[in-house]
Amino acid sequence: MSRYDVANAVGVHYQTIGYIERGDYNPSLQLALRLADFFRLPVEAIFSLTRFSPLSEQVYAPPSPHPPAQAHARESAP
Repeated sequence: MSRYDVANAVGVHYQTIGYIERGDYNPSLQLALRLADFFRLPVEAIFSLTRFSPLSEQVYAPPSPHPPAQAHARESAP
C-alpha cells in the first residue's frame, strides 16, 4: 500500500503521511482516528508515547538465555 493510497483514503496530501511516518508531524486527533479506522486498528496501535518494538523482533527474537521468573502463588493465612 502506498502513501498515496493511505492519503486518498483519509483525505490528506501524500506528503503528510510521509511526515507522520518519519515522526516529523503529529496528526490531529481527527486524522489519527481516521487513520486508525482505515487500518481497522485501535489508535493506540498506531500512535503511542512509547516506542513499540517491531513485530519481527518480537516474533523472531532469539530466546532469552534466562527464562522469566515464575510467579509464586500466594498462600492464604489460616
